[in-house]
Amino acid sequence: MRRRVAPLSPSSTRKPSSVLNKLKNIAKDLLAITWIRRIYEFVNRVFLESFGSSRILSHLYYTGSFITFNREQTAVLRGRRNYYRNKSRDRRTHVELRRNVHRLEKGLIMMPRRDIFARDYITETIEFYEQAVDQFSREPESMERSEMEWAHDVLTDYFRTVTTGDATVDAARERFEKAGHDADFTGKVPYVKKSLSSISYQELDDLVMQRRSVRWFEQKPVPRELIDQAMLIARQAPTACNRLPYEFRVFDDPELVTEVASIPFGTAGYSHNIPAVVVVVGRLESYFSPRDRHAIYVDGSLAAMSFMLGLETLGLSSSVINWPDFEPLERKMQKKLDLELTDRVVMLIAVGYAHPEGMVPYSQKKELDTFRRYN
Repeated sequence: MRRRVAPLSPSSTRKPSSVLNKLKNIAKDLLAITWIRRIYEFVNRVFLESFGSSRILSHLYYTGSFITFNREQTAVLRGRRNYYRNKSRDRRTHVELRRNVHRLEKGLIMMPRRDIFARDYITETIEFYEQAVDQFSREPESMERSEMEWAHDVLTDYFRTVTTGDATVDAARERFEKAGHDADFTGKVPYVKKSLSSISYQELDDLVMQRRSVRWFEQKPVPRELIDQAMLIARQAPTACNRLPYEFRVFDDPELVTEVASIPFGTAGYSHNIPAVVVVVGRLESYFSPRDRHAIYVDGSLAAMSFMLGLETLGLSSSVINWPDFEPLERKMQKKLDLELTDRVVMLIAVGYAHPEGMVPYSQKKELDTFRRYN
């Protein structure tokens, strides 16, 4: 049974400031002095104008401060390593199968559709499928049934669609039929999209205007079933090749919430009154190439926005807590959440019922002409 969230209280419940926070406060005090701030900015500009003038000089600059991007570089490389290691392991979800099945879907929706396509990766796809079938036949509960159904249906539709006579495709078709996954066709294949929405533009505009970054909450628990409902909205956000390379780590125990929410910068003064906090974590082991290293941030952010809009429709409010790529905090969060090095925090989201007397910033947005350009 979850404990009741402690009443909204002064900072007496918070732990003493860490050495890091003390140093940060000293730095703030120094930068508040005008002449120190101007010297700091002058030195910064000299370095930036010099080393930021070319890619070679930029490389030299970061060679001297390698720790800035070292965690990300290691995470990307280890993620690629784990991607290949995982291919021979039983897993709940098979990202390489998801990627290739989605590639087949994109081939199936082409207009006009080619008689034969996917020759270059259909054999590989069948290999992934055979591994999934083997795991599913041994331990059906060890992987997602819906993923297995989707892969089966799309492959069935693919082999119904492509013509016979190509040696590579025909060999893949034979292996598919022999894979031994005796399943009914559930219809999880491409379909014609409904064009008309029952939600008007004005209704959507009202919803996004209603969503504000709330930092003061009523002191009552957040029902887990409501968070799960919002998660179902979040998972519908688009992701690269339908891999969903993220996890939402939810904390609703009051002590854990305060501990986790206090780790990033920017929550001083209100972290103690957050009823629930969600840590969006990207999984770099979902990718075989460094070219996709940013996909976890794009996909995780798209899902997070859908999640927050889902919360609004359920009477809950939220606020994004920015996560800095700062090594001391990275280490602290990694230890607290028991993260792998390939797990990258994208952001935190505070969740709860908005306090009836709490205020939110006005946050004037940029004018349309400032951020929009055509052609």
